[in-house]
Amino acid sequence: MSIDVAEGIEFPDTSDGNRWVAGAVITDGRGNAFTQRRSATRKVFPHCWDIVGGHVEEGEGMLDALAREIHEETGWRLSSVEAELYRLDWDPGDGVTRREVDYLVRVDGDLADPTLEAEKHTEFMWVDDTRVHLLRDARDPGDYFITDIVRKGLDAARALA
Repeated sequence: MSIDVAEGIEFPDTSDGNRWVAGAVITDGRGNAFTQRRSATRKVFPHCWDIVGGHVEEGEGMLDALAREIHEETGWRLSSVEAELYRLDWDPGDGVTRREVDYLVRVDGDLADPTLEAEKHTEFMWVDDTRVHLLRDARDPGDYFITDIVRKGLDAARALA
């Protein structure tokens, strides 16, 4: 299965010794972005809304990690990477900095029926510009970058439409 990658997107070298994270803003083509709630037992951002994504595994490139995380967390298949949205470095309090890159993507699969990853996510929600504020939940206000990422995804999807 091939994955289309928009011209100009360059994936970082994930073998450089940093702890990389791949993030995906999945849109439905109708102005909505997919979000999912992390389970209350998660060590980082428990019971908070998030986009699809996770750590790049040893020996794995960013595109492969993106495709793997999307499939593991939703059951969908990555079909295209439309745009790079956001890069940020963050530390969840364990002293290890994560280098996150978030992308606007399209997927194949039944968008009304994701297969959430058991034990990791409890529910999902599609949000548009009028509902992004619902992603602000019980976390430190400094950790609200999830709303910025989703807004960037919605803006980029609109610009590419």
